[in-house]
Amino acid sequence: MNKLLKVTLCYVMCFIFLLMMPLEAAAAPEVEAPSYILMEASTGKVICEENAQERRSPASITKIMTLLVIFDHLGTGRVRLDSEVMTSAYAKSMGGSQVFLEEGEVQTLETIIKCIAVASGNDASVAAAEYIAGSEAEFVKLMNQRAEDMGLTDTHFEDCCGLSDSDEHYTSAKDVAIMSRELITKYPQILDYTKIWMEDITHVTNQGTSNFTLSSTNKLLKMYEWTTGLKTGSTSKALYCLSATASKENIDLIAVVMGSPTNKSRFQDAMTLLNYGYSVSAMYEDTNEDQLPGVPVKGGMLDELPVVYKEPFRYLDITGSDLGGIEKTISLPGEVRAPVKRGDAIGEAVYKLNGQRIGSVSILADVTIDKAGYKDYLVKVWKLFCRL
Repeated sequence: MNKLLKVTLCYVMCFIFLLMMPLEAAAAPEVEAPSYILMEASTGKVICEENAQERRSPASITKIMTLLVIFDHLGTGRVRLDSEVMTSAYAKSMGGSQVFLEEGEVQTLETIIKCIAVASGNDASVAAAEYIAGSEAEFVKLMNQRAEDMGLTDTHFEDCCGLSDSDEHYTSAKDVAIMSRELITKYPQILDYTKIWMEDITHVTNQGTSNFTLSSTNKLLKMYEWTTGLKTGSTSKALYCLSATASKENIDLIAVVMGSPTNKSRFQDAMTLLNYGYSVSAMYEDTNEDQLPGVPVKGGMLDELPVVYKEPFRYLDITGSDLGGIEKTISLPGEVRAPVKRGDAIGEAVYKLNGQRIGSVSILADVTIDKAGYKDYLVKVWKLFCRL
């Protein structure tokens, strides 16, 4: 074998060897915050975390739950964006971050939401709480009930704005990520407010009319181009906290940092986490818009049941797998027996990658089919006879 052939063969073997080597995972992100988590919003998948269930003082990221309860009430129609909210003496007395609402001043609920989401107004938070629940204390009960309903076992609130230094006012990075996910996925319109960098509001009081500029506390809006929100917070006890949301290439991430030592480090930590997430993440999505076959019905007013997917399917991969290898299998019964209600689970679409199940989507009845009686069978027979 000549020298050139030996060298060529050596290069080929080295190349094959490199191809067979497993891909090394991206280095874990280095952040200063003692407690953090990085989550993908649509799937809820955790990409990385550190001390994420450690209970800590949340400062103003408390207002994520405040906003969630406000939007819950908007969703029921009990309140509207144009509802008028009057500021009480108690709301005006709030210290810390404020938008300087005066006692007796009236603002629309939408303006109050901007004051909370953009400028982190403690006075605005209490004004909204009193308007919705009658008092801050009653509103805080709603916050804690919402946390309980969501299974947030490391969360308890004492106020609606995060000023409290009480040891009984706490949450965790994981719980903050979950409530942030609930807010931005259930009420994506919140991002219309959290993306605001600067906007003027008008104070109308007995002293006259004046403009006030709301300036966002979230510096990521200018530092990180894919930022969509969400909420900052800081006190001497909590140090510097942040729940940061970003959207890039159909992937929505939530980075929560708690206890960062400085204002600057919390934003740097969040950017480090978001960059890491986008470097390792790939999203598979099936919109599930294909037509499904009908299912035969036994003993029903109709002979065939139309069915639909419950929702699209999304899967986040952080391992570098070839998502082109994902296989989808439809599982439907040979027939169903009447009665069937619209929305009943009939089957499922199962997704597998490399032979391993990675998720599923329920397949639901698209109509209600009542059980057929004797008269119904006679009508069926008559119609069949008439077609002959």
